[in-house]
Amino acid sequence: MHSHSQERRSLLLTAIAAGACLATKSVLAEDRPGSDERPQKGDLLVISEGEQEGQVIKPGDLKLGGPPLRAWPKDPKTSVIRNGSRLNEVLILKLDPADLDETTRTRAAEGIIAYSAICTHAACPVSEWVKAEQGNKTILKCPCHNSEFDPRQNAQVVFGPAPRRLAALPVAIADGALLVAGSFVGKVGGQAG
Repeated sequence: MHSHSQERRSLLLTAIAAGACLATKSVLAEDRPGSDERPQKGDLLVISEGEQEGQVIKPGDLKLGGPPLRAWPKDPKTSVIRNGSRLNEVLILKLDPADLDETTRTRAAEGIIAYSAICTHAACPVSEWVKAEQGNKTILKCPCHNSEFDPRQNAQVVFGPAPRRLAALPVAIADGALLVAGSFVGKVGGQAG
């Protein structure tokens, strides 16, 4: 009798250990296939920080004229949020479509545009939405070395050392949600070297 119950106990412990191992695995986003893939056409966009983190962004969540929301792409089929690479973070803005130049407008949906959140200079996060050095337009600014980008003109550099514009992410609206409409246009990330 005695040996039987001991055997059962060790079996139970093994099962518990195996269960715990499985539980920790599914929690780790890094292990999830697709989390470090670049945004794909059809991906949803979810808020990447703050209280609403992980929530799908709807066009109505964006204030006209900014500030931008920081977002990750999310695979709608697997529900994997593509946050395995910081190069996937984007800034989403809603501006008056009449203010956008032609190229920008082709990638926008009802004035909503998305750009890489990574500065093309030293790969710092572009985190400020402020008045430009010149003129009174509000622009995207990287606080590291003060590079400024005009989101109305395809995020071209208007001030500072950044060598090129921010990569643009085309967006579309379907079923009341904001979707990725294609892959990044332009190189994502900072200067090599």
